[in-house]
Amino acid sequence: MQTFLLFALIILSVAAMVIAISRFHMHPFLVLTLIAIIVGLVWGIEPATVVNTVKSGFGNIMTSIGIVILCGTIIGTILEKTGAALTMANSILKVVGKKNSVVAMGAMGYVTGIPVFCDSGFVVLSPISRALAAQSNTSLAVVATALSGGLYATHCLVPPTPGPIAMAGTLGADLGLTILMGLVISVPAVIVVILYAKHISSKIDIPANPEFTLEELQEKYGKLPGTFHSFSPILLPIILIAISSIASFPSYPFGEGTVFQILTFIGNPVVALLLGVFLAMTLIPASEKAHTLDWVTKGVTDSAAILAITGAGGSFGAILQLLPIADAAQGLLNSGLGVLIPFAIAMVLKLAMGASTVAMITTAGMMAPLMEAMGYTSPIGRVLVVLAIGAGSMVASHANDSYFWVVSQFSDMKTEEAYKCQTGMTAVMGITVIIILFIISLFI
Repeated sequence: MQTFLLFALIILSVAAMVIAISRFHMHPFLVLTLIAIIVGLVWGIEPATVVNTVKSGFGNIMTSIGIVILCGTIIGTILEKTGAALTMANSILKVVGKKNSVVAMGAMGYVTGIPVFCDSGFVVLSPISRALAAQSNTSLAVVATALSGGLYATHCLVPPTPGPIAMAGTLGADLGLTILMGLVISVPAVIVVILYAKHISSKIDIPANPEFTLEELQEKYGKLPGTFHSFSPILLPIILIAISSIASFPSYPFGEGTVFQILTFIGNPVVALLLGVFLAMTLIPASEKAHTLDWVTKGVTDSAAILAITGAGGSFGAILQLLPIADAAQGLLNSGLGVLIPFAIAMVLKLAMGASTVAMITTAGMMAPLMEAMGYTSPIGRVLVVLAIGAGSMVASHANDSYFWVVSQFSDMKTEEAYKCQTGMTAVMGITVIIILFIISLFI
């Protein structure tokens, strides 16, 4: 009975959220915060604990991605105003052609999502997404969906992102085999994302709305920044974060001394993106140097709504983590459905709590003592369970997930459009991956 009431409360809270935001046009920050408080009180949590949890949930999200969003928005503002984003878009289109711009963004997300958190990756790459949409006459919804899905695939399935690497450690899966299989399984996931973007997201027309056209920028500055210089504020953070991830591998390829400390410091997303901001400032023409403060201020101002909504999503997720959701999901362990079991548990936790990494780590902890009893003791069997949990943690990114708001706000999506583009896409991704994994499990 308690399990039924728990899931009924969660479903009703999410439904109320969607209705309040989509139909009554209430601001997501107010809706998420209010519903977080109501859910906590209705479940019988002490009022003081509810308030403290709402505050800590907001603060914890800001701790992890607040500065990243601020820096990413500043970089994006500078890239757009200097024309560097257009230079990058034109360079990509010269290589892949306008017909393949969506494929290019999906592939870019796939590669970037291996070392970089999907939230950070989307923030950093969104200027290219917007410029590419403008240059290829494609709806921003299509390009943003492809980028988001590409990032999400490897974020959930491929170490060294924290969720997959933590699962591999908890479940005793071979890290190299996990990386290899994760990379392979992520490919059909990205293919599905690209098809979804072209056939579903394409029904939503979101103009790219670049601040300046190519002609206006060339008239203003004389010429645009060079290709390498334009890409450098984005490539530098990605490379630094990737090297830091490699340095933190269990084998410690760079040792554990001074070199390790330096690499992990400059590869921290906050430090890496701060360096990216200062590198982006070198793109500003001499004639515009006096307006540098104005450009940085615009980036900070533009990030305010994103930070508020993302923080409120963290508050809602923190309240849900106080509920006995993991205990309720425990009953799935007795169903005897092979890799569908860890998938289902991770999916329930993801839908309820919002954070993919939390869903992965929690599910892996529940599965660890059961691996032998379920017959997943071989190297490939353990990897299949890791990937099944990763697939479950994809289903689905919605209002209690910070990534949902990062994608929607940086892509000018209304909430109902984000549910169609982001939530629908991530659901299809996860289901596709688990079908493939289930078929593989029948032959091992």
